[in-house]
Amino acid sequence: MNILVVDVGGTSVKILATGHEEPRKFPSGPTLTAEQMVARVIDLAGDWQYDVVSIGYPGFVARGRPITEPHNLAPGWVGFDYQTAFGRPVKIINDAAMQALGSYKGGKMLFLGLGTGLGAAMVVDGIVEPMELAHLPYRKGTFEDYVGKRGFERQGKKKWRKRVTDVVAKLVAALEPDDVVIGGGNVKNLGELPPDSRAGDNTNAFLGGFRLWAEPADRKTLTLAKTSS
Repeated sequence: MNILVVDVGGTSVKILATGHEEPRKFPSGPTLTAEQMVARVIDLAGDWQYDVVSIGYPGFVARGRPITEPHNLAPGWVGFDYQTAFGRPVKIINDAAMQALGSYKGGKMLFLGLGTGLGAAMVVDGIVEPMELAHLPYRKGTFEDYVGKRGFERQGKKKWRKRVTDVVAKLVAALEPDDVVIGGGNVKNLGELPPDSRAGDNTNAFLGGFRLWAEPADRKTLTLAKTSS
């Protein structure tokens, strides 16, 4: 089965299909609608063969459907018929959860994505569970207020790093994972990772999209090398 993975972000949409190594992308932004996204993806992937589609969505997803509109894109994503638009079976998952699934190596893993906000997900025995931790109370605001992009800009790098370490420690104590992965665009600003954690990689989002169509027991053994062979 050939899979097309679509990673929808606030600044760009990136795609990769089975049998290919180099992702393709186009700009997104506040004027991009779901209909436009699908049309541009179909055009950009015109010479690729794919049977099904995985979409990493920058918002809340329940039962495989977006339930909130994305903050950084145009409205109209909730209720859109993605399967009809693509003309193929589609699975939709939160973007942090898709990257988490691609980062998974086994056991009980906690994924935290440091980006515009704070993405979070857990993967247990190959089953991914998105978690909305960003807006839980922390100090005089929420976790996202201190470790998201706004917190980085307000506090400066040194204090932001301390907050990230503290937030990770609190979540690890509460959730007791076997493995902790720190991903997202701002992981590069950490310098040193929090104790007992490892860095994620944005390319893991594509691997997560491929793994989405595998059985949970097989997900940790599927690699990008296998999908492009």
